[in-house]
Amino acid sequence: MRVVVADDSVLLREGLVRLLTEVDTEVVAAVDDAPHFLRAVKEHRPDVAIVDVRMPPGMTDDGLRAAVEARQSQPELGILMLSAYVELSYADVLLSDGRGGVGYLLKDRVTSLDTLVEALRTISAGGTVLDPEVVAQLLVARRRTDPLSRLSTREREVLALMAEGRSNAAIAERLVVTGGAVEKHISNIFAKINLPDVGSDNRRVLAVLAWLRSR
Repeated sequence: MRVVVADDSVLLREGLVRLLTEVDTEVVAAVDDAPHFLRAVKEHRPDVAIVDVRMPPGMTDDGLRAAVEARQSQPELGILMLSAYVELSYADVLLSDGRGGVGYLLKDRVTSLDTLVEALRTISAGGTVLDPEVVAQLLVARRRTDPLSRLSTREREVLALMAEGRSNAAIAERLVVTGGAVEKHISNIFAKINLPDVGSDNRRVLAVLAWLRSR
């Protein structure tokens, strides 16, 4: 397994390199900011990248945005985000492409090398690894507010069929309605669960994630 490590903390970065080397994992690059991370991924084409959420140059969500960009150019790349805190919007972004091969772990809860290696293997195989605290907060957020409660019965039916991976045409055939009616229902779903049009296909995936969380 070939790994890129990206973290601006030299102690954590070098510590990860040393630990991973001990378990016969090839660390092909270790970098300290988002631009160098993107260059390292392009050059080395690793199997998995370990990335801190907050990194230079902006020290906000630069690591996360770089990870999303890297996956767009290298879809098979596994991503393990490490963070000092839970931020649910980051989890949403990470999961939004629906392909798997991603993980979100809290730094202070990775207490053993075995835990880290097992997470990397799961992600490399296309699985998803979420810290239990992230899952717990997602569930709390769901209980606190359920945006799907604003959907009509027909809109819920459309969203359920979207969750099954059906195209607009297949949904129209299943519900015996026109394609235009399906498009209108989907537009209403996006508006009611606050998914504005940002010029990408991620809204459909995010709507399905909202549906799955409501089950």
